[in-house]
Amino acid sequence: MSTRYKMLMAYDGHLFHGFQVQPNQRTVQGTVEEALKKMTKGKRVIVEGSGRTDAGVHAMGQVIQFDYPGNRIPAEKMILALNSMMPMDIIFKECEIASPDFHVRYSIKGKWYRYRMSLDHFVNPFKRFYTGHYPYPIDVSKMKEAAKDLLGKHDFTSFAASGGQIKNKVRTMYYVNVEKNESQNELVFDFICSGFLYNMVRILVATLLEIGSGKRPVHDFPRIIKAKDRLQVTQTAPASGLYLYHVFYDKLPDKYRQDLLL
Repeated sequence: MSTRYKMLMAYDGHLFHGFQVQPNQRTVQGTVEEALKKMTKGKRVIVEGSGRTDAGVHAMGQVIQFDYPGNRIPAEKMILALNSMMPMDIIFKECEIASPDFHVRYSIKGKWYRYRMSLDHFVNPFKRFYTGHYPYPIDVSKMKEAAKDLLGKHDFTSFAASGGQIKNKVRTMYYVNVEKNESQNELVFDFICSGFLYNMVRILVATLLEIGSGKRPVHDFPRIIKAKDRLQVTQTAPASGLYLYHVFYDKLPDKYRQDLLL
């Protein structure tokens, strides 16, 4: 007899070697599983995440699930118990008891990633683990125009780093936005998609920066997508600026369906 829990969590990825358990490495999954092992007095409880963030990548809206053996613990007590055992760079924000047919990955309707890029001339020591860094002139209007070409259903092979296990690289991009945060002197990139390939967001950000700096034509995305060739885009933005921002399990709100306006 076990109970399935669905939990919303946030973490600072700087000192983690990614989400997924790895031997002799500090990982988010490993940290949570270690806490659950103490709670169950030695039983391994497998934690599954909505996405496996890489080393140095952060999350504001990661969702996990696990099946907890034995007596059912109320959701409000589970979140208190786990938060009391977490290091300072992890926090659980919500907890609910999920139905047995809920799956943290297969039930997803869409994922939202955010990327922050500092435009400061020098690297800000207080931002260096939480943003990328791009100290060059940039035209935001060009990037906004280019982003429209990513909307809709495409084969994103050209934007998938080697090392990914997924063969089908067709995804639907619902929403792309590029804004300059004047007060922080940062570019903020938002992507909502049916799913993301390995390093896809970081490669898209790097390509948008090349367009914004004039190194590529504004409407280069259709050509790159058609090529299905990773060698068409060789740059990848640093992991430090990437955040898993939100995971959608219900129908996406219309305000995030820019693809419907095509």
